[in-house]
Amino acid sequence: MASVLWGTTGVAAQFAPEVSALAIGSGAMGIGGLLQSVIALPCLKNYQGKLYSQKGWIILGALAVMFYPLAFYGSMRVASITVGTVVSIGSAPFFSAVIENIMDHIKVTLQWVIGAFMGVSGIILLCFSAQHTLYSPISFARISLGILLGLLAGFTYAFYTWVARHLIHHEIPSKAAMGSIFGVGGLLLLPVLLITGGTYLNSWSNLSVGIYMATIPMFIGYLCFGYGLSFVPTSMATLITLLEPVIATFLAVIIVGEKFSGFGWLGIGLIFLCLVCISIPNNKK
Repeated sequence: MASVLWGTTGVAAQFAPEVSALAIGSGAMGIGGLLQSVIALPCLKNYQGKLYSQKGWIILGALAVMFYPLAFYGSMRVASITVGTVVSIGSAPFFSAVIENIMDHIKVTLQWVIGAFMGVSGIILLCFSAQHTLYSPISFARISLGILLGLLAGFTYAFYTWVARHLIHHEIPSKAAMGSIFGVGGLLLLPVLLITGGTYLNSWSNLSVGIYMATIPMFIGYLCFGYGLSFVPTSMATLITLLEPVIATFLAVIIVGEKFSGFGWLGIGLIFLCLVCISIPNNKK
């Protein structure tokens, strides 16, 4: 459900072209994060002792929450929506696996490797299916910067996801874990929003996009994501979110009218095979 909701953000942003990537990112994640913190207040109070004992991880997770939307939307604006989404979402599962291996000593399973191979192959095919991107005049410097920003987005996304699951493993409910990380992250994003967000007030269309992005994909989406993290490992969660570019592609074709080739349909098939593969219970001890 989180992936489906997140997949709508790219198309939604198209209805506010004059709003910068920094304003989109800080508004969506900043306001959405603060809303998560507000509804989690009773839970945060009940677990304030355990949260304080994890304050270092919460701060690091909040910094990742702050940098993720700025890097993600910046990558899409600099190098195109396709390149930004592919690099950001496609790199996250690998960063998650590395983080889990270093921090939790969790070995990568063959099942995960097979699923990751199919999922990332599908993402790459989706990239090549975007004909408008292949023929657009984007300089090598812009593509390089977009890829670097996408890699930063993938790492920060994987890291704050790991921090949230780390808190959950220390007997902190998902609502309190997500509320603390995203609440602090939202506070860190407020100055960016105040500096760059003036264009939201230029029209009702811009303001509507801002309200939608903050409340639906970010607020409700991350509530779903936090609940899901209570039951699946970080590496599996980030693989499941490979569904997001599929949703984004469908909406781009239907609403925006972007072109879509046979490579894209093959890519979507591989992504669904990836989701099926990693969803099969692994009973190996």
